[in-house]
Parts: sequence; structure tokens; C-alpha cells
Amino acid sequence: MKNNITCASVAALLFSAIVCCMSLRAGAQTAAKPTVKPAVVQPAKPASSVIDEFFKKYKEEGTGPALDYFFGTNKYFVNPGGLAQLKLKLDSVRQSLGDYLGKELISQKSASGSLVLYSYLVKHEVQPIRFTFILYKPHNDWVFYRFLYDDRMDQEMEEAVKINNKRL
Repeated sequence: MKNNITCASVAALLFSAIVCCMSLRAGAQTAAKPTVKPAVVQPAKPASSVIDEFFKKYKEEGTGPALDYFFGTNKYFVNPGGLAQLKLKLDSVRQSLGDYLGKELISQKSASGSLVLYSYLVKHEVQPIRFTFILYKPHNDWVFYRFLYDDRMDQEMEEAVKINNKRL
């Protein structure tokens, strides 16, 4: 009977040692692996968000800050003299057009997933003007590529309805 008790004691002791070792091993494995959070990848903003921000600044802060923002999206733009001249011209035009009333999308074209054009009718009290934005996405963010403005939409519309432009 003494052998049975000794065997049972040894077996219980051995079982306890195995459970203890397994617990230590499991704890060591858990401690050895640091918890790594997956990298949060920000989805690229759409090109229209750059234009929306432009128009927000155009309305609230004026022509200069809006153009500074838009041209500032492209770190490779290196023509501050040209930008200053554009600001003066557009600000002068804007003063003759009256208060800004809003914008309406005329057309949107995409040459690829990385080059887009947006054309807007920019409404003012006296008359509208057209802004054309061309944006480029070299990596993840949309940047300024080209900006144009004009007030010739009425001439284009008149030309479009001429008989000579109709195809028979």
C-alpha cells in the first residue's frame, strides 16, 4: 500500500510539474510576442475634396487664400511670381462680378485614375465665371496640376447652337 501512495504522490507531483511547466511555457510565448496593431491606412481623399476646400476658402477667406491652398497642394510648384499675378487678375475680375453665390459642376472628365478635370460654373451676382481644375495623383494624394478660369461660356453656347455646327 505504501508503494501505491508513493506512486500516487509521485504521479500527482509529476502532473503538477507538467501543468506548471506548460503554464510557464504558454506565458513565455504570449509575453514573447508583442501585440502589434495593424497599421491604419487612411483612404485617399477624392479629388473633389481638394476642390471643396478651395471653394470653402474662396467663399470665406477670398481669392488669395483659396489659390494659395490649391497651388500649395503640389510641393513641386515653383512659380510664386506667376501665382501672385494670377491672384491679382482673378481678384480684380471677382470684384467686378459681385458677391459669390455658389458653384455648379459643369463637367467632370477622367483621363485615368490619376488625372482628372473638373469644370465649375462659379455663380456671382453680376455674371458667372468658369473655373477648371486639373488634378494629378502621383502617389496617394491629389495635387494641383492646372487651374484655368474664363468667362466665355456664353460664347461657347452661342457657337454650339449655330446651324453650321449641326451634323446632318
